[in-house]
Amino acid sequence: MSVGGMGGGHMGGPGGFARTLRQDSSIKDHRLKLGTTRRVMEYARPYRFQIAAFLLLVVFGALLVVATPLLLQRIIDDGVSRGDRRLVVLLAGLVAVVAVAEAALNLVQRWFSARIGEGLIYDLRTDVFAHVQQQSIAFFTRSQTGSLVTRLNSDVIGAQRAFTTTLSGVVSNVISVAVVLGTMLVLSWQITLVALLVVPALLLPARRVGRRLAALNRRDMELNAELGNRMTERFNVGGALLVKIFGTPEQEQAEFGSKAADVRDIGIRTAMSSRVFFAALAAMASLATALVYGVGGVLAIEGEVTVGTLVAFAGLLGRLYGPVTALSSVQVDVMSALVSFERVFEVLDLKPLITDATDAVNLPPGPLSVELDDVHFAYPAADKVGLRSLEGGTATSQPAAGGTRVVHASNGRFDGQPDPALPAAPSSGEVLRGISLSVEAGSMLALVGPSGAGKTTLSTLVARLYDPTSGTVLVGGMDVRRVRQASLHEAVGVVTQDAHLFHDTVRANLLYAHPDATDDELHAALRAAHVEGLIQRLPEGLDTVVGDRGHRLSGGEKQRVAIARLLLRSPRVVVLDEATAHLDSESEAAVQLALDSAMIGRTSIVIAHRLSTVRKADSIAVIDAGRVVERGTHAELLAAGGLYADLYETQFATQDA
Repeated sequence: MSVGGMGGGHMGGPGGFARTLRQDSSIKDHRLKLGTTRRVMEYARPYRFQIAAFLLLVVFGALLVVATPLLLQRIIDDGVSRGDRRLVVLLAGLVAVVAVAEAALNLVQRWFSARIGEGLIYDLRTDVFAHVQQQSIAFFTRSQTGSLVTRLNSDVIGAQRAFTTTLSGVVSNVISVAVVLGTMLVLSWQITLVALLVVPALLLPARRVGRRLAALNRRDMELNAELGNRMTERFNVGGALLVKIFGTPEQEQAEFGSKAADVRDIGIRTAMSSRVFFAALAAMASLATALVYGVGGVLAIEGEVTVGTLVAFAGLLGRLYGPVTALSSVQVDVMSALVSFERVFEVLDLKPLITDATDAVNLPPGPLSVELDDVHFAYPAADKVGLRSLEGGTATSQPAAGGTRVVHASNGRFDGQPDPALPAAPSSGEVLRGISLSVEAGSMLALVGPSGAGKTTLSTLVARLYDPTSGTVLVGGMDVRRVRQASLHEAVGVVTQDAHLFHDTVRANLLYAHPDATDDELHAALRAAHVEGLIQRLPEGLDTVVGDRGHRLSGGEKQRVAIARLLLRSPRVVVLDEATAHLDSESEAAVQLALDSAMIGRTSIVIAHRLSTVRKADSIAVIDAGRVVERGTHAELLAAGGLYADLYETQFATQDA
């Protein structure tokens, strides 16, 4: 009988056994990390009573496997042979009762299995999600999104099978084999020996075909992953736009068709290998039945066994061979579940790069100053921020020496910090070298410098997306490493040149900053960001979906919505990272008005390329190769004739005309 609908005691059709064969048989040689089994049991502890009840039901169900064959034996030997109609009807009724009992038992087992399995899935998923949320931005710049999602989905589901499919299957199959084999020996040891002769013929093909199916399945997974990645790249807005612009639909169709054909071919080979195997199993089962009837028939004629015993043996055969074959690969099944747990624990064991100190406190109320004192910074090594298994072979590129812009092959987009060209670091790997700056509360500092000088990197330290290698970053006179992250992020707002909007409504994107905001507050923020009129003209106003990464809005409109979101948060320190870069002049002017509103009364650090912004700054710092090379006002720096003057001639002079 099947166990809880999740991996039965006998064959029950090819589906369940095909899953077993498709496990990679090489996994049994994997060495688990110390403590993995103990941690698995810790997750099972809250469900220990449910698991105990579940296993008791499994044991009872396994004991029932011999009930029907034995009843059939009594019907024939004691009822039919003796012409006892009443006994035949009674025993037939008992067969029906056993069938109903097995069905009810399966239903209850399935309920326990679902409660345990879904509970474990919930616990693991929420733990992994919460832990990943605590990781630093460096973790996300190196990790493939698809790999993370796999840990939350496939590996978590594989792990919970340890306490549902695998555990119940092992217990049920062991008991079934013992009970069935014991019953067969009691009925006739001679026929039992004949039946056991077929077992090696079942196990040898299972192992050989299992290895072949494992190889085919690995290749099938690789090809499907390639196909999935291609669809993900082509179906997101950026990828679809690129295909449209370059006008290559025929080439795309041909390449996709080629990959789809590979998936089709491997699917056919897998299906045929499975079918050949199961045809062989069916043939072996038929051979065993023939042997049992042949030998048993002769013994029945000689009076050694009854006809009822012969019929019972035929019924017991299927209840013997299925569990025996399943147990032949039990080590692979157990290790597969434990390895899934291990892969989940691998993520849970990764310590976040940025954490709150045990004595962390909130920032003081009121306006906040910002100061950097002899700050040095180098991007952390890969093994400090991520897992190699989450990076993929070609999916991510290591951060440039001076930056963290990472290309993900799976989605064709850039993640990490928005600066497209962060500084080339010296041989030491340092991106910032001895930066000392101060911004008085309520004042504005403009950061200018050539591309890749370290401006964006500097701004990430203020928001504590990274910690300096040495030196101190102070906000409100407090070392940010001694400030609670929640308090710091509430006080420091950031707008980048490529602000991200979720694929949701305008309202939902705004409420992300202030979940309790009223409609009046939302409209006030939109008005201050000079985008209220646009939102009101949208088909559904605030409830209009902005599309993937906000692509239904123009660049300038998206930036202004992001600024409105910032205003709703009402931060006391504002960091603007070239928020008007890549915009046309009209959009830039509108966004600049919104930025002016955002900076009123707030401490502001602005990475600027617009002359009007630079001129309005209380102070300008010129960054080059990770150092502050000049500091002063616009007029002072022009008069000095240094790098700022050169930048003015090349970048700002046309704006001044």
